[in-house]
Order: sequence, then C-alpha cells, then structure tokens
Amino acid sequence: MFSFFKKKAPPAPPAPTALPDAAAPVSVPPAVAPAVAASPAPAAPEPSRKGWLDKLKAGLRKTGSSIATVFTGTQIDDALYEELEAALLMADTGVKATQHLLDDLRRRVKETKTTDPAAVKGLLADAIAELLAPLEKPLVIGQHKPTVIMVAGVNGAGKTTSIGKLTRHLSAEGASVLLAAADTFRAAAREQLGVWADRNTVEIVSQEGGDPAAVSFDAVTAGRARGKDVVLVDTAGRLPTQLHLMEELRKIKRVVTKADATAPHEVLLVIDGNTGQNALAQVRAFDDALQLTGLIVTKLDGTAKGGVLAAIALWARERTQIHPDLRPVPVYFIGVGEKLEDLETFSAREFAQALLA
Repeated sequence: MFSFFKKKAPPAPPAPTALPDAAAPVSVPPAVAPAVAASPAPAAPEPSRKGWLDKLKAGLRKTGSSIATVFTGTQIDDALYEELEAALLMADTGVKATQHLLDDLRRRVKETKTTDPAAVKGLLADAIAELLAPLEKPLVIGQHKPTVIMVAGVNGAGKTTSIGKLTRHLSAEGASVLLAAADTFRAAAREQLGVWADRNTVEIVSQEGGDPAAVSFDAVTAGRARGKDVVLVDTAGRLPTQLHLMEELRKIKRVVTKADATAPHEVLLVIDGNTGQNALAQVRAFDDALQLTGLIVTKLDGTAKGGVLAAIALWARERTQIHPDLRPVPVYFIGVGEKLEDLETFSAREFAQALLA
C-alpha cells in the first residue's frame, strides 16, 4: 500500500499560560517533496507502483509516439525543433509552455554539446521534469484536526470518484474521515458519495435538497466534535461560466471558515486530463474564485495528451511570481482508471518519462 499523503501529528499542548486575546499565527514549515533528479542507480519501483506506471505510459502512448518520431533523424537542426514544436502543441502543451521547453532544450543541447538527435529526447525529458518539479508535493494531513479538504470540479471530471478513492487510501493509512455531501441538488451525487462512504466504512453528512453551505458547516462542526482527522467536502459540479454556481462555491468556503477559522485547509480541483487547454482555463477560473491549493488530474488512461500539465506548471510559476503571498498549486494525485489503486501520487520525473514513451 502506498502512502498518498504525509501525516503529521498535531503538536503537544503547551503548559497552561496566560495567552493574549489574539495569538499570533504559527508558521508551519511545508512538507518537502522528494527530489526529482534521478540518482545514478535508482531503486526499482515496487510491483504495484510499477504496474500503475505501466498504465500511465499506456495512457500517454499516443503522445509519446508522436514526440518520439521527431528524434529519429540524423541531425539536430531547425527542422527537428519545428517538428518538436508541432508535436508539443498537438500534445496540448500550449504555446507559452512549448516555447519555454524549446528554449530550455536548445540551451541544454548547447551546454552538453549534444550531436545525436536520439540523445535530445533525454534532454527534453529533463526539461519537462524540471518544469513540472514545483507541482510535485505531498498532501499533508495532521497539522489541523480535522483537516478540511474542499473538492471542486466540472461535471464529469471524476470529482466524486476521486473523493472516494482518496477516502479509501486515507482510511487505509489510519486517518478517520468524514464525508460531506454538499452536492445537495443532485440525488445521484449524494447516492454515489453514500456508496463510497459505505464501501470505505466512513461517516457521511448528507441532506436532501438542503443548502450546500449549511451541509458543509454541519460536516465541519461534526468532524471537530467527533475527533475526525479529515473532513472531505464534495461540492456540486459546475462550469466556470455558471457564475451563480461559482458564487455558491465562494459561499461554501466562507461558511466553512465560520465553522473553523483556519479552514478550509486544502481547496482541490479535479480536472479531466482529456480536456487539454480547457483544463488550464478551468484551473484559472476556479483559482480566481477559490484560491486553489492543489489539483487532482484524472482519466490519463484514455485519449489524454498530457502536455497540459506543462502549461499548468508554467501558469503556477507565473502566478506565484505575481502573487508571492499565494500558496503553490501542486498536483497531489493523478488517476489512470476506475480502480482504487489507479489513483497515485504525482512524480514529475515519472510523468516526463511516461509522456515521452
């Protein structure tokens, strides 16, 4: 069983002292993700992880094959870079991220004095891994009790299924989880989340036809009263253009903060890896509304092109440069199927290698 998050025990209570009315917040150092640089003799992945990586490679095979054909020539020239530019654009990398990767690749080729086109493929993998590295970060559980995780996404992205998978793995690691069915107007959503609650033997707060924000408030309050480690809030699927529904998301977030002044501790967006540059548009819109703290990328086992993660990485870098006070938006998990084990932690190096076949 893989660890899908880092669990940190709450600090021991201090000795009784007189506290001021408004204590200054304590800065908690962020968890550090493993380095993506490959060691000279990397350890072989355990069998279950290897099987998952094989699925990821299979899902991205179409993209990898298209890019790999660029490096079958005999020389490194402008024609190679032009073909690579077209292949990256076809992989949904986007114009800005494609240009960034091409510039970085030209620099690497020059610095290493590479003359073999086949070797350029490895340099491109290094460039992609370096660009994606800031997206690699573990989900930390335990700094707050409960850790309140609000999950959003458009209809059909796999939001509720991802919540079910995440619940399963959190529970397997010993965390007690409470689900909040805040998609109150769609009976099928409540029923689906209820199935996941039964399957994972966890509690759920649900209310037919109720106000989503009220359900979220009740769930956070119940989570605190029952000593839960995690409260997962499933919100209704919506398009970013549905302004009244986006405002409802803002309301849910405000009300959750009323229930717990430090919450929500994580605001995750689930995006479909098959939607290409539209996924980046979704990330931008939901971040404007909610200030996202993490992503889950699903359905990378279908016709996904995968390059959109490079575009998201470049956007995330520019976002923190413009607004240094904002938290990064890492990719916590990626999914390659419907089974429980088909949700895994994101590795920049693994993804870069899978993307290039």
